[in-house]
Amino acid sequence: MRTHIANVLQPLIDACQAVLEFWHDLIGDFPNSWGWSIILLTFTVRLFILPLTFKGVKSMQRLQQLQPEIKAIQERFKDDRQRMNQEVMAFYQREKVNPLGSCLPLLLQIPFFISLFYLLRSTEFQNDIANNPGFYAIDDLAAKVTEPVLLGVLIVLYIGTQLAASLVTALSADPMQRRIMLALPFVFAIFIVNFEAGLILYWITTNVWTIGQQLLVKKLYPKPEPRTPSAVADGKGPARGKPPAEQAEQDDGEAPKAARAGKPGGNGAASKPPPNPRKKKKRSGRRR
Repeated sequence: MRTHIANVLQPLIDACQAVLEFWHDLIGDFPNSWGWSIILLTFTVRLFILPLTFKGVKSMQRLQQLQPEIKAIQERFKDDRQRMNQEVMAFYQREKVNPLGSCLPLLLQIPFFISLFYLLRSTEFQNDIANNPGFYAIDDLAAKVTEPVLLGVLIVLYIGTQLAASLVTALSADPMQRRIMLALPFVFAIFIVNFEAGLILYWITTNVWTIGQQLLVKKLYPKPEPRTPSAVADGKGPARGKPPAEQAEQDDGEAPKAARAGKPGGNGAASKPPPNPRKKKKRSGRRR
């Protein structure tokens, strides 16, 4: 399975290796240079997907703006889940918004992460860094961290930067989504202990980039005001197949026609009945 994934991602693995070697050749071979090359590789990857990241931010803000209308549709059809899903998807199509657009930048980072995972384990890369494998307290970027104190520091750095990135990203998200995003760093911490040191360095660096990126996004793209639910979305519009006049009669509670037939203006007030013609007006004075 791993071999198959590596074969599929081989072009991307080669690209990551070329970028890594480019930065290493540019900055020179000095102590800790390969660690700085991994950091610069991280910046290169994030710059590469930056246009899609901004597009994803716009998509997320658009979804936040439409949330009141989406919730109104869900409330209206809460007893019919299939109809609710159809109406929500139709609403997305009318508004020309992709609910998965905000996830695209995150999904694009996964292939690069896996490619670096295989690159750090390759014999060719390990031979390249054999004479300069460390990065400050890290002895070997292509090996797992076994020293307990250093591993603890890296885990704390990872969880801290990931929590900060999640808080900045999920500040305006749904409460349930916010709780999930804040719980994920602790879940991933179980797995990163088995990663190579260079991969942990890459992850911490991308978290720091995310924090700065989100702070910049908040200045460039202020949070939009939520849109007021439309008449159709909140269930006050005419039902399908019925003209507005019939719907208006239903909304009035099917009041008796006699209550609305009093005045030509149709305001529902009954007119005063005419006086009895047999009743004569009483005369004043004496009768002669």
